[in-house]
Amino acid sequence: MERSAGILMPIFSLPNQYGIGCFSKEAYQFVDFLERAGQRWWQILPLHPTGFGDSPYQSFSVFAGNPYFIDLEGLVAEGVLTEAECSRAGLENSEDAVDYKLQYEKRYGLLRKAYERSGISENQDYRNFLSQNADWLIEYALFMALKGFFGGKPWQEWPEEIRWHRADVVEQYQRELYFDMEFHCYLQFKFFEQYERLKRYANERNIHIIGDIPIYAAMDSADVWAEPYLFQLNKNLLPQAVAGCPPDGFSADGQLWGNPLYRWEVHRETGYAWWTKRLAHMFRLYDVTRIDHFRGFDAYYSIPYGGNTAEGHWEKGPGMELFRHVEQALGKHWLIAEDLGHMTDSARQLVQESGFWGMKVLEFAFDSRDTSANEHLPHQYPENCVVYTGTHDNQTMQGWFRSISGEEQKQARAYLWDWYTPQALLYRSFISLAMRSPAKLCIIPLQDYLGLDDRARINIPSTVGKNWQWRVKKENLTDVLAAEIRETTKRYGRL
Repeated sequence: MERSAGILMPIFSLPNQYGIGCFSKEAYQFVDFLERAGQRWWQILPLHPTGFGDSPYQSFSVFAGNPYFIDLEGLVAEGVLTEAECSRAGLENSEDAVDYKLQYEKRYGLLRKAYERSGISENQDYRNFLSQNADWLIEYALFMALKGFFGGKPWQEWPEEIRWHRADVVEQYQRELYFDMEFHCYLQFKFFEQYERLKRYANERNIHIIGDIPIYAAMDSADVWAEPYLFQLNKNLLPQAVAGCPPDGFSADGQLWGNPLYRWEVHRETGYAWWTKRLAHMFRLYDVTRIDHFRGFDAYYSIPYGGNTAEGHWEKGPGMELFRHVEQALGKHWLIAEDLGHMTDSARQLVQESGFWGMKVLEFAFDSRDTSANEHLPHQYPENCVVYTGTHDNQTMQGWFRSISGEEQKQARAYLWDWYTPQALLYRSFISLAMRSPAKLCIIPLQDYLGLDDRARINIPSTVGKNWQWRVKKENLTDVLAAEIRETTKRYGRL
C-alpha cells in the first residue's frame, strides 16, 4: 500500500435539512470534497440502528442498517413521499446537533408512509434482497416488529413464550405482524440500496470506505434474542457477566458497557460460523473494516452482571483460532485492529500474528504518566499502521491541548520543535506531525481540520447524554479548506 490519507467523518455528522446526516446529496458532496482534498479514505462509524444512548456501538442488530440514514429526498424522487410531507414533519431542530428523540418520534411516520405507497412486494430487486439476506433479515424484522408491538420494551420484558423464541410462537407472530415485518424489511432494502449507490460513487473516485465493527452485540438486540446460546446468559436469559474495560487512557474509572459476553466455547464448536457470517457481511459493506476493541479477542474483561462499577477480571479469548477460521472461509482481508488502551504482550502478539494494522493516536503520545518509550510517539511507528490525531472517543485536538497539563504542553511543543505557534492554531502542527509520520495511512477527524474545540466532540466514553450528535455545517466544507488539506497531503507524500 502507498502512503495515503483520509478523513474520519460519521454519516450522522453530515449536513442535511432533515436533522441528521444521511445518504443524501450532501453525502455525495462530501465525497467530492474528499476528492478535491486529495483524500483516498473516508472512515465512518458503525452504520447499525442505534439503541441505548443513541450509540452505534449499542445496536438492535450487528447486521442491519440505520433507517435514519435513508435519504428522504430520494423517497420524494421515487414518488412515495412529498416535499411538503417532509417539511411538515419538523425534523430539523438544529444544524449543529442531532436530536435523536425528534428523529425517533417524527421520521418513522414518514418512512411508514413511504412503505405503504411503495408496492414493495412487487419489486423484484426487493425480493432478491430478501433472499440474499434472509439469514439475518427475517429475525431482525420480527424483532423490530415485536419491539413496536410491546411498546418498545427490551426483549427480556416480553411474554415468556416469545422471549424464549419458541418456534410455534415465532410463527404465530410472523403471521400477526406480517406488515410490520415487511415495513422493517423495506427500510433495510432502502438503506442498503442507497448506501451501496453512495459507496459506488466514492469508489469510482478512488475513495474507499473504512467501516467499523463493534466487538460486542447489544443485550437488547435481535442477535442475542434469536441466538442466546452464543452468549453468556443464565437460565433466566439474563447476563452472567457483561463487557467493559478497566481504567485506561479513555476513562480513569474504567468503562461498564453492559453487553453480554460470548460463549467462546460454543462459537468454537460451530467453527466460528456466526463470526464468519458477520465478517463476510462487513467485507461486503466496507472496503476496509476496523475491529473495535481488538484486545478482547486475546483476553476479554468480564464484569459481574448487576454491578455499578467496572470492577471485573480478565478471561481468555479465542485468539488467532477465530481469525484462522475466518480466513479459511473468506480469504485474506485487510483489517484495522483497534489496539488502544492497555495492551499486554499477548495482545500485541495477536495483532502482529494476525497481520492486521494497529492504530496510533497522537493524543496518547504526550501523557506524563507514561514513563516508558511511548508507542504513540511518531518516531516509534511501524509503516504498517494507521495514525490518528484522535478518534471518535477522543477530544478534538483543540480541546485536548487546552486540557492537558502545562508540563505535557511543553513536552508536546518540544517534540514538535514549535514554541511560537499560537495555541489556537497549534492543531495544524499536530496534523502535520501525523502526516509526516512513517505510518502509511493517516486519518484525521474533520473537526481537527476545522480547528474546533470539544463542543464538536463525538463521544465521551462511559457516559450517556450529548454523544453522537455533532454535525458539520455545509458552509465549513469550503474549496479553501479542501485546497489546504490537499497541499498538506501532497507535502508529506500521501497524495
